[in-house]
Amino acid sequence: MPADPVYRPTMFRLPDDVIYLDGNSLGPLTVAGEARLTATLADFARLGVAGWTDAQPPWYTWAESLAGRLAGHFLGARPGEVAVTGQTTINLHQLLATFYRPTGARRRIVIDALAFPTDRYAVRSLLVRLGADPAHDLAVVPSRDGRTLDPADIVAAIDDRTALVVLPSVLFASGQLLDVAAITAHAHRAGALVLFDLSHSVGILPHALDAWGVDLAVWCNYKYLSGGPGTVGGLFVAERLAGADPALAGWWGSAKDRQFGMPDRLEAAPDAGRFQIGTPPVLSLAALSGALDALGEVPVEAVRAASLARTARLIARADERLAPLGFTVVTPRPPGQRGGHVALAHPEAARLSVALRARGVVPDHRPPDIVRLCPHPMYVDDGQIDRAVEILAELTETRAYERVAAPAAVN
Repeated sequence: MPADPVYRPTMFRLPDDVIYLDGNSLGPLTVAGEARLTATLADFARLGVAGWTDAQPPWYTWAESLAGRLAGHFLGARPGEVAVTGQTTINLHQLLATFYRPTGARRRIVIDALAFPTDRYAVRSLLVRLGADPAHDLAVVPSRDGRTLDPADIVAAIDDRTALVVLPSVLFASGQLLDVAAITAHAHRAGALVLFDLSHSVGILPHALDAWGVDLAVWCNYKYLSGGPGTVGGLFVAERLAGADPALAGWWGSAKDRQFGMPDRLEAAPDAGRFQIGTPPVLSLAALSGALDALGEVPVEAVRAASLARTARLIARADERLAPLGFTVVTPRPPGQRGGHVALAHPEAARLSVALRARGVVPDHRPPDIVRLCPHPMYVDDGQIDRAVEILAELTETRAYERVAAPAAVN
C-alpha cells in the first residue's frame, strides 16, 4: 500500500500514547514552529531591539510576509488583501466598525442563531454603541433543529434592508459547512456586504475568497494552522474595499515607509495592512511561521480529501458502535456540508469528554450535549479513529463517566 501523502505525525509534538482529536479547537505544536520560536528567542537575546531590522526575517515586516503566505496557499486571495494581526474578536470589531454603513432603510446586520458567542457579542455591541436597536436592526437566521442552518433560512434573512451579513464558514458546534460562494452571491444581489468568520475552515479545506467574491473575513490561526494558543489572528479585505479608512486606527496600520516618520495623522498602508492596529506579537509570529512552513508542504486540496475520508470513517463507526448507546451524529453527512470535525450529541457529553481524556483520547465538549472529535488527517489515522470510538463506547457501556465531575466545558 502506498504511503499516505498527508499523514505526517512526525511534524507535530504529540505524545505517542495520546489520540489527539481536538485540533479544531487548538492545533498541536509543530516541530517547525517550536524550532522557529526557539530561534526567535535566540535572536531576541542576541539582537535585542535590533531584531526589528536585523533578524532573519526582520520582525518589522514579518507579519506582511506571513500574510502573503496565507493568502496564496490557504485563502485563494491576493497578498495585499490579507493581514496577520490582532486576534479574531479585535479584527471582527475593526471590520464591523469600518464597513457597517447603515443608510436609510438598509440598516440590518444578519447573523445566525448558532454563531460563536464572540461574533454575537461584537455585532450587538456595535449596534448599541451606534444607538441602534438590536431588536430591529439585527436579523437572526434561525436554526430549525438547534444544530444546523437551512440555506433557505439564510436566503430569507437577507433582503434590501440588509447592510451586512456576518456568518461562519463552518458552524463551531455541529461542524456544518456553509456555501460561502452562494451566500456571497445572494447577499451581493441584495446589495449587502458579507463578512465570514473562517476560524473553523482555514487550514482544513481550500478557500477561494477572490473567486467567491467574498468582501471581508476574520479567523484565528491556532486551530487547523497550529500557530499556538491565542496566537495572532488574521483578516481579509477584498482589494476593491481596501481603501476604506479604518474605524480603529493604529500606528501599525501605517504605510511602512512612513510609520517611523510619526506623522500627526495616519498615513495608511495601501492595502489590508491599514487595518492593523498595534505592534504584532513577534513570538506568536514565530510559532505561526514555523507551522506554515510545515503545513505549506501539503496541498490544502489533499488535506481536504483526506479529512473527508477520516470524518466519513468516524461517522460510519459512530453509526455502528455509538448510535445504539444513545449518540447522535449532528454533523451533516453530505461531504460538501461538513468541515473538519464531527459532532456527537449525548446527554452525558461533558462527563464523557473528561473520561475520554483520562483514557488518552483528547476531544472537546460544547454545551449542552456535544462531544466534538476532529480526526485531522495529518496526525490521526484510521486505527486511532477506531480505537477512540471503541473507548467512547466502553466508557458509555460501563457508565464509567459517572465517576467524574461534569465541567462547564472541555476545550
